[in-house]
Amino acid sequence: MKPIELLLRCYANKRNDQWQAFCIDLCLAAQADTPEEAQKKLHFMIVDYVTEALTIDRVHANYLLRRKAPIKQIATYHYYSFMHRMGKLKDGLHMLFKETLPLVPGNCAH
Repeated sequence: MKPIELLLRCYANKRNDQWQAFCIDLCLAAQADTPEEAQKKLHFMIVDYVTEALTIDRVHANYLLRRKAPIKQIATYHYYSFMHRMGKLKDGLHMLFKETLPLVPGNCAH
């Protein structure tokens, strides 16, 4: 596995009064009142999801760890990424971030 494959692509945006955070590499989402809280919730969802995929559901781990988000969310991530590189994503309503793919120690897999 390449080191870059250990980084999960994520973004968050504000919709109405709530922040939504998405992980496009695992098709996960979280919602909260602040961007930090949404990012934290998403982080814990990722940890739980990967842990279960590699332990309880390890028979299906290949599928579960390759489950991509819908094309609309992937396109949104790439649009935000492009706008960020162009210096135009400074409205405070959108953010990009990476999460590290959690690695479950071998002794956890039963």
